[in-house]
Amino acid sequence: MCRDLARMAALAVAAVFAGWIGWSGNLLLLPASCAFALIWSQAPNRMAVLIVSAAYFLTASRGLPLGVQRFYSTDVWPGLILWLLASVSFVLVHLAVWSRRSAWRPLGFLVAMVLMAIPPFGITGWAHPLTASGVLFPGWGWWGLVAMTAGLMGLATRMGPAVAVALTGFWLWSAAIWTDPQLPAAWRGVDLEMGASLGRDATLKRQRDLIATVHETASQSASVIVLPESALGFWTPTLGSFWKESLHGRGVTVIAGAAALDPGGYDNVLLMIDGDGSNILYRERMPVPVSMWRPWGPLFGERGGARAHFFANPVVELGGRRIAPLICYEQLLVWPVLQSMLTGANVIVAVGNGWWTAGSSIVDVQRANLAAWASLFGIPLVISFNT
Repeated sequence: MCRDLARMAALAVAAVFAGWIGWSGNLLLLPASCAFALIWSQAPNRMAVLIVSAAYFLTASRGLPLGVQRFYSTDVWPGLILWLLASVSFVLVHLAVWSRRSAWRPLGFLVAMVLMAIPPFGITGWAHPLTASGVLFPGWGWWGLVAMTAGLMGLATRMGPAVAVALTGFWLWSAAIWTDPQLPAAWRGVDLEMGASLGRDATLKRQRDLIATVHETASQSASVIVLPESALGFWTPTLGSFWKESLHGRGVTVIAGAAALDPGGYDNVLLMIDGDGSNILYRERMPVPVSMWRPWGPLFGERGGARAHFFANPVVELGGRRIAPLICYEQLLVWPVLQSMLTGANVIVAVGNGWWTAGSSIVDVQRANLAAWASLFGIPLVISFNT
């Protein structure tokens, strides 16, 4: 009994290290998350599986309680409760697919990877080890994803330690030659530091400040300029006319986040604006659960939440490029980016409004995820965040 407890404790500590290091926000440390497959496969019983799965996921998502506290301006308890609830699907899936027969565990881990990559479980599919594909196999594209899947399954076999050595070799090689994804020519992502006021300050002064930022960026040879999620707040025809006039004759196209309202709720969107007008370029596929997307709301007479367009508009076209748009929460998941890649995207455009993550690694993790996916497929990356 004491021996089993000691083994479980050692595995739990290892899972904590895998979650902490892999999801620290340092891009080149992402492959540390792959150790979870090896740790999970070494669990001697289901109780150990439960413990190591919870230890890994809760450590990887450790920024959530503080973020929820800041977002809602409340005490820490709602954040802790949401943090624990978010871990349930991850823990239950990995518990369900584990087998006492070690020969079946690689297949079980494969099933877990698939389930945690797509809805409904994939809705909280953060900290997915497949994200490290782009660090271990930069430029390999879909073959890199296949290699990563095979590697993770290999870690769950009796040959796991040998597979770990091989993957470490790829890791060291990649780190030695690493280059960050490049921007497309004449595209610029603008990072802002406007805190919680972005999207909430509806004054004319705020819009003029944003337009001034666009003009300044355009003066640096940029023709497509990306602004963060929610940058323009609630989008109206009047606001559209104001931006159109401000960009008239400038030869500049702006991609910016906003909220498009209607009587049934709203869409978190990306707008395309130039001197000829504006239109909705993209509607978010997966808004943040609870704070934005509340599908249970109508059951309790609640209206006004954000809509989820799960598998809609994975690619949008602009200036001859096929864009994979990713707004905030989507950058932590697997299926939105892979769906976009399947439909022929050749550039990733990612925006976020991360003021509420101050003091955590969430924004750094998002940036690392984006760079890893862009590197895997060898495509340019444009990022715009507000903090």
